[in-house]
Amino acid sequence: MAASGYRGRLAPSPTGRLHLGIARTFLVAWLRARGAGGTLVLRVEDLDPPRVIAGAEASIRQDLEWLGMDWDEGPEFGGPHGPYHQSQRTEHYRRALQRLRQDGHLFDCSCSRREVAAASNAPHGELGPRYPGTCRSGVQRPGQPISIRFRMSPPAPVFEDGLHGTITADVCDDFIVRRSDGLFAYQLAVVADDAEMGITEVVRGDDLLSSTPRQLALFDALGAAPPRFFHIPLVLGPDGKRLAKRHGAIAIGAYRERGVAPEQIVGALAATLGIIPPGEGATPRELLTAFDASTLEIHPVRVSPDWIP
Repeated sequence: MAASGYRGRLAPSPTGRLHLGIARTFLVAWLRARGAGGTLVLRVEDLDPPRVIAGAEASIRQDLEWLGMDWDEGPEFGGPHGPYHQSQRTEHYRRALQRLRQDGHLFDCSCSRREVAAASNAPHGELGPRYPGTCRSGVQRPGQPISIRFRMSPPAPVFEDGLHGTITADVCDDFIVRRSDGLFAYQLAVVADDAEMGITEVVRGDDLLSSTPRQLALFDALGAAPPRFFHIPLVLGPDGKRLAKRHGAIAIGAYRERGVAPEQIVGALAATLGIIPPGEGATPRELLTAFDASTLEIHPVRVSPDWIP
């Protein structure tokens, strides 16, 4: 472990090729860890087998290495906190679920997504419709598929984000920690993993800001110290929507195949964050001297389809 005690992580989902938006967030995660003299963990979040695409993990790792980002623990290196694939960590999630159950934090729920949506009067945000508490006092439809929900007690945790400052959530509903098909939910898995892997700071996109209070509640219920959070604004296309294939090539591999240099991509990503001026190329290591987290953009950035020629 690095002398500084800082432990960060890159947590790709092998559901497709590495795209520019994720690479941009990973770049900040890499800079935060290396700038702190810390340890960086690569954890593969292959929690949902039907969504995993064959070859995607190898492609993502190749793209990260091509861009100049490395890590200290992970599937190929091993380390004291493995395994580093979520699909191999089922027993860790079972233990977390058992503890939550024993401490009275969970209840079974027979509600389908459609029923929750129909019963919810609140607007649907990033987290979907709010759960109205139908099964809090007992399963209402015995014989139906059962999910397991975490009993969220108001008020939702307030937290200090490293980039956005104080975040106060207005959602405090009971959320799923194990799905009705038996798969563990993202919220439980990432908390169990971050706690057991000793992650001290989570750097991720700010589309997950609304998930953080739920995860903080889980850390507290599991008796684990939470990491700090640092949420990076998204990259948007000229139409104001999240950067996607409709805006042109966004896969790192597509640029590599066209002959674009990795320094050109890293420089373009860094420029959208305000680290260096537009038009300059750089490696991640060369950015370390210019990187100042306090000056990063806190708003989403819009780019044109040809922002990386």
